[in-house]
Amino acid sequence: MTDYKKTLNLPKTSFPMRANLTQNEPRMLEFWKKINAYQQMVHANQEGQPYVLHDGPPYANGHIHMGTAMNKVLKDFIVKSRNMQGFRAEYVPGWDCHGLPIEHKVAQELRAKNKVVPPIVIRRICREYAAKFLDIQRKEFIRLGVMGQWDDPYQTMHPAYEAATARELGNFIKKGSVVRGKKPIYWCIDCETALAEAEVEYADHTSPSIYVAFPVTDLRIREVFSQADPAATFAVIWTTTPWTIPGNTAVAVHPEFEYSLVKSGAKFFILASEQVKDLSEIFGWNNYEVLGRATGKDLEGIKAVHPFMDRQAPVVLADYVTLEAGTGLVHTAPGHGREDYETGQKYGLEVLSPLDDQGRFLEEVGFLAGQNVYQANPLVIEKLKSSGLLLAEKKISHSYPHCWRCKQPVIFRATTQWFISMDKNDLRQKALEAITNDVEWIPSWGRQRIYSMIENRPDWCISRQRNWGVPIIALLCAKCDHTYMDPDWIFSITDRFEKHERGCDYWFEADITDVVPEDLTCPDCGSREWKKEDDILDVWFDSGTSFAAVLEKRPECAFPADMYLEGTDQHRGWFHSSLLASMGTRGQAPYRSVLTHGYVVDGDGRKMSKSLGNVIAPQEIIDKFGAEILRIWVAAVDYQEDVRISDEILNRLVDAYRRIRNTSRYFLGNLFDFDPGQDMVEPRDMLDLDRYALSLVLEKHQAMQKAYNRFEFHKIFHTLHNLCVVELSSFYLDIIKDRLYVYAPGSLERRSAQTSLYLMLQAMLANMAPVLSFTAEEIYQHLPEQLRTSSKTVFGLRPDFSGYPLMDEDEKSLWNMVYEVRQEVTKAIEPYRKSKELGHSLDSLVTLYVDETKYQSLKELEDDLGYIFIVSRALVRPEAEAPAGIFSSLELEGLKIKVERAPGEKCARCWIYSQDLDQEKACPRCAGIIREIQGTRQD
Repeated sequence: MTDYKKTLNLPKTSFPMRANLTQNEPRMLEFWKKINAYQQMVHANQEGQPYVLHDGPPYANGHIHMGTAMNKVLKDFIVKSRNMQGFRAEYVPGWDCHGLPIEHKVAQELRAKNKVVPPIVIRRICREYAAKFLDIQRKEFIRLGVMGQWDDPYQTMHPAYEAATARELGNFIKKGSVVRGKKPIYWCIDCETALAEAEVEYADHTSPSIYVAFPVTDLRIREVFSQADPAATFAVIWTTTPWTIPGNTAVAVHPEFEYSLVKSGAKFFILASEQVKDLSEIFGWNNYEVLGRATGKDLEGIKAVHPFMDRQAPVVLADYVTLEAGTGLVHTAPGHGREDYETGQKYGLEVLSPLDDQGRFLEEVGFLAGQNVYQANPLVIEKLKSSGLLLAEKKISHSYPHCWRCKQPVIFRATTQWFISMDKNDLRQKALEAITNDVEWIPSWGRQRIYSMIENRPDWCISRQRNWGVPIIALLCAKCDHTYMDPDWIFSITDRFEKHERGCDYWFEADITDVVPEDLTCPDCGSREWKKEDDILDVWFDSGTSFAAVLEKRPECAFPADMYLEGTDQHRGWFHSSLLASMGTRGQAPYRSVLTHGYVVDGDGRKMSKSLGNVIAPQEIIDKFGAEILRIWVAAVDYQEDVRISDEILNRLVDAYRRIRNTSRYFLGNLFDFDPGQDMVEPRDMLDLDRYALSLVLEKHQAMQKAYNRFEFHKIFHTLHNLCVVELSSFYLDIIKDRLYVYAPGSLERRSAQTSLYLMLQAMLANMAPVLSFTAEEIYQHLPEQLRTSSKTVFGLRPDFSGYPLMDEDEKSLWNMVYEVRQEVTKAIEPYRKSKELGHSLDSLVTLYVDETKYQSLKELEDDLGYIFIVSRALVRPEAEAPAGIFSSLELEGLKIKVERAPGEKCARCWIYSQDLDQEKACPRCAGIIREIQGTRQD
């Protein structure tokens, strides 16, 4: 008897069912390194249109976390997909190497060793620290399967980069946009440095809330309120920062608000009329009388007296005064607040900030000397109590700015700093116009977010009082503090940075005589004694000038970039500083589009924190599941919102991954003997079902490619997964098993199906590779040699489907109907299988009773319907002939299905029941195929 197994075309592939990702991924990384897969991917598009995704530099301080992992994987999706679409998309990763976090860590280590070292040594140690973690993070990013110029990344501490950053400062100075002056800025008394707005985060903080009476002794108060007694009249303010009262120089009112003179006992108080009732309860006024009313404008210029300093506090007007809290009169200290400062400039008020860098009061404040701002609060309150000027106090909890690094509350403090003006050269307006007209924001709400930030932001404070960074190249007169910052001189210094082994360390190492121009004389005092400015630039200026150091300098890049991609916090960080730096010196945005992603949270939506114990590190996921599953997680979620991650979520993705892998294995197993050069079937000769299924897949391919263009990666993953599970595995691949296994190897029936499978697999690989990079490469390497292109890597694959057009709508509608009928047939058979009346679906004979709209089409396909439904035979009859009690479709009108056991016996080769088996138990079809195979072998 014939060994039928030997006559079947059973699948053959070395592609394993089990992925063993944790063991196999490192081997794949070694393979990519050996063949330089990244360069092969890029070189495949030498003539392609360039596409530049500019990498926002992560901070070289510690291991990567889930947020940075997600960010890098998203960028990898874009770079790989653009390359596989034919663009020349190179990826230059970068690192932010300067700044306080690194210096802070180094300082801690030095303190632990009781070491005090000069600034140049601190810089050397910081450089080594950054280099160490840069290398650690590089290995961690590579482990994620992210491809790029890892051997030649950009670093903000590289001499060429530092020189480029310093030149951009020179460009701003050349345009007259840089000023040095005393203004209130965020100051961290723990880190002892100025902070940018992007370095401030908000958290709950408990503060003393106090109401203070400022004596109004000015006789002119009677011109406004005739019944007021200058010896007993008070303007009442409210503040949550008692320590700022020593810096008070005015009381602000709104010009249009109404204010009342309220008498309680023998004293008179000025309050916003709208607040009188509520405040009387807070102050415990059982009996009070409103004696008069006036507008804020009427009060302008009236002089109050500081409650404990020997100075006046005039009443000034300010539109920012509100009635949401307080008294309607605002304590104004120009040295401790941005709005206060602007009001002070308008009225010529003195800018007082009697604090040192550690937030301690200077000797001039007397009773507060040596106390820091937090120690000062109770002392100020006690001082006010003793003088009878404290009307009420309580504790309140409110959102308050904190330092992003040390997490301590920050203060507003007026110090001499360097600023880039937002209004000189119309920087603010130009930036706003670029945001509105020149940049695509994805998602679209990003436009309004950054617009409002720039619309309302103060001048950019670019100076920091630290060691580890790019210096502000300027000379200060040792006698009068005059500033020398000639642009050409600055550019000559930056040239030295580029040639120096450690870049801008030159500034800190050089003797003053080496940097001061010959015979330089101070124009203000005539002195020739100069000192170097020792402030460094804000690190956001460092990273914000990457367009000049990278996009304009690297041959792989171009200015402006096609895309910047970072987390939503970068609207106030890198997106923000890059825009201002580029608009200020180039007059255009450094990017054409900006894409943002959310934060990573745990499975319950909570922010990850060590205190909650819910932090998940990327390495944990890699060790347990493999980097491929982490990549799938990034692709499966809507990353533009906050993204949840947990073991439960990852386990679901593992199951989805297995389905995609099993489908891929099916493709490989059934293409082992297919040679596209010889066996491809022309579209006109393919079986209709194969053309239909191929058309479905190519439509999905087009949809996924459009999703790549729109950065909708979740649509790609879910489309790919559903394609494998629904359209392919449970429909097409299930149907064609019979043809692939049973028909002669070179038959049209089999080659037609293989042609479809080959093209489908190319489409799948083109969409898989950017996301499931490890698996797509594994599939490609397991392809039979004749199926591989000249590329050594899947990333060199550039499939062309132009010769296989999509099926027209009329044909497709027929097969859509067949697809739906098949689903109903499966439902009709299922009860018989559950009851054990039937085993395999091939045990069945089904009869379709259909209405006139379906009859003719299905009747013409009657001979093929058995194979399509995977039953031994299917018959088509008019609906009118349907017997009672059979399955009636609820989904398709005009369809009833009768299920019964197929007559005859099972063919030993294909398992289809037939009443015409030969002596060897083969059905007529199989007998003919065997004869064909044997004839082919004899030939």
